[in-house]
Amino acid sequence: MEKPPNTRRPAEPGDPQDPGTRPGPDPRPAPAGERESSPTPAPAPGGPGLVRLAGWFYGVLLAVAVVWGVVAGRSLFYAAPDMGQVRLDVGRDLLAGLLAAAVVILISDRITRMTRWGDALARELAAVLGRLSVRQCIALAAMSGVAEEAFFRGALQPSLGLVGASLLFGLAHFVPRRALLPWTGFSIAAGFLLGILYDATGNLLAPVVAHGVINAVNLRVVTRRYGGGAGRG
Repeated sequence: MEKPPNTRRPAEPGDPQDPGTRPGPDPRPAPAGERESSPTPAPAPGGPGLVRLAGWFYGVLLAVAVVWGVVAGRSLFYAAPDMGQVRLDVGRDLLAGLLAAAVVILISDRITRMTRWGDALARELAAVLGRLSVRQCIALAAMSGVAEEAFFRGALQPSLGLVGASLLFGLAHFVPRRALLPWTGFSIAAGFLLGILYDATGNLLAPVVAHGVINAVNLRVVTRRYGGGAGRG
């Protein structure tokens, strides 16, 4: 018996029937639900490099404040020339600074946990700061607390007043990024609080303590909660 003729056409290159051809990737975009989400960018290195850079910056800022005080012929520490003759109440001023810091830390934590913009702000700051240890957070907080208070409260506030110094303090923390805009508003409010402490106590001790504690705690919380902060050392 004769075999029926083969009616199949010969396979051509690229034909799915060609055993030598392997199907390539589908050029069509995957559905939105199947697309891989882009990885979250890793936080900045932070650490010793950031501390060194901050040391230079705050050293210059403190030097400018000292020169300002020398030129103006007054002390940066006291709000008024005659305040130096009044006995310094260290316990009262330390307590005032710590209480003010506790209130600000509590409010900032609530905002971060309960609002979208607060959460976005914390994540942006963590990405900028990178990984920081406890010691590095304390070092940055101490430098910023002393230098910024010496400049904005000790040097500027007696000349520009509470409103002017507080607004400039907020503008100094302005970053042209949408997620960081609330930081400017928060800094203006903090500037008024620190300025009121300076006027109420008559010296820089309370605002320096408040500023330093706020920064130390918030730096550690933000970099650890959102940025994978470094260890305890």
